[in-house]
Amino acid sequence: MRITIIGLGAMGATWASKLAGVPGVEIAVLAEGPRADRLARDGFSVNGVHYDLPVVRPDDVPAAPADLLIVGVKHTGLDLALAQVGHHVGAGTIVLSLLNGITSEDEIAAAYPMCHPLPSITVGIDAVRVGSDVTYKSFGRLEFGERTNSEPYSPQVVWLAGLLEQAGIEYVIPPDMTRQLWWKFLINTGVNQVSAVLEAPYAVFQTPGPAREMMAATQQEVIAVAQAKGIDLTQADFDAWLGVLNGLAPGQYTSMAQDTLAHRPTEVDIFAGAMVRMGAESGVPVPVNTDLLRLLKAKEMVWALG
Repeated sequence: MRITIIGLGAMGATWASKLAGVPGVEIAVLAEGPRADRLARDGFSVNGVHYDLPVVRPDDVPAAPADLLIVGVKHTGLDLALAQVGHHVGAGTIVLSLLNGITSEDEIAAAYPMCHPLPSITVGIDAVRVGSDVTYKSFGRLEFGERTNSEPYSPQVVWLAGLLEQAGIEYVIPPDMTRQLWWKFLINTGVNQVSAVLEAPYAVFQTPGPAREMMAATQQEVIAVAQAKGIDLTQADFDAWLGVLNGLAPGQYTSMAQDTLAHRPTEVDIFAGAMVRMGAESGVPVPVNTDLLRLLKAKEMVWALG
């Protein structure tokens, strides 16, 4: 079983560590330049366990395409990643996107119509990467499937479920994956963006206060836009998110807060940027997301000025 992973950040490395112990699995890490050299030389660690996995470059031609391609880059790096994975994608390749947002599966399918992206979300993972070391308290679960799912599931869904069971990864196959993508979008649009502005850990949002109120206001706008587009998000979905939030490590940071702390470009365009666009299209006011878009773009401008 051949698995290629591109994007060995906190999420990609954590998934690689889970899959590396599955019998019969061959994992290749796709990277280029100094990053590929560093991974080949030093490997990486997850929760104190060291891993050395084969590193391949974009120009290297494998014996056969991957059975599973895992895309773990940030959305800002997706276009480059799609240009690099061509040798690893074939007609039977299942693609699992670990990206935030609600568009990556469509973008992957447009670039490689022959492959089979399975829409998915990760819920409850709190992995953080510092250098080549990744730590996490909660791996959470994967929710995945076709856009709509009922038994008997598609062969691709059954295949991936079997792999996840071998790896000990908790999963759910929801009947409506489009709705679940929007639920994760609700989560990220709220906590990721507000934590990025505040550069604050989960603890700030786990108790009532101004940060949690700002997160909630952002997420109420997502619910309103979703309903205008015919997607059945409700207050119950916000309440379900609070249950997940309370189980995350208080001292850990969202991926977007990690970006602002490191002065890296953020994913604001796929969150507030998308909300501003969709709000205008559907006639739903999104003032909180509009302000977050301005604030995060302003932070990026400040970094650019040095």
